[in-house]
Amino acid sequence: MRKPGSMRGLEEVGRARLSENFFLRDFLYSEIAALNGLSNVPDDPDLAIAAGSRLCEDLLEPLQATFGRLHIRSAYRSAEVNGFGNANGLNCASNDSNFAHHIWDRRDADGFMGATACIVIPFVWDRHQENGDWRRIAWWVHDHLPYAAMEFFPKLWAFNIQWHERPKRIISSYAEPRGILTRPGMANHDGSHAQWYDGFPALAAG
Repeated sequence: MRKPGSMRGLEEVGRARLSENFFLRDFLYSEIAALNGLSNVPDDPDLAIAAGSRLCEDLLEPLQATFGRLHIRSAYRSAEVNGFGNANGLNCASNDSNFAHHIWDRRDADGFMGATACIVIPFVWDRHQENGDWRRIAWWVHDHLPYAAMEFFPKLWAFNIQWHERPKRIISSYAEPRGILTRPGMANHDGSHAQWYDGFPALAAG
């Protein structure tokens, strides 16, 4: 599929179904693009669809099936949009570090495919707003789903969740306690963390 050059072409790209409940159009909105007249359209729609499908099927569908509707805060970014955001201090990492991350239609430096979405899970925020409560959903995801990386933020416990062909299984946070929660080799990485998410629903089929 070629990069769309018309409204009808963009409509067709947006209709690409990534999973049972998600279409590519769900992930194309960008405040940076909307306010600055930029195009948040994939240069390589086929790669964006392939990576986004794995993100949705492996991570977002089971999360939504288990906890209810997800709120998508930020997901796909074109290289143009991400580069502008990085250059202007708008909370975007460099393009090189965002390939196979928020930039779904570019492989990373090692040639691997990946995709990231920043999401909010209302079920969790509505019930758990005490300092550090983001760790409840972090450990639930860690124990149940094949994420590549997660990065948490203070507002609404929003977090980046990444699918990647070579997952690093790292959880970090800008919410307190800040820093690395876990990564391979840390003493807390393996085993069950069920004490952190007591009362959460069991994993539902996505």
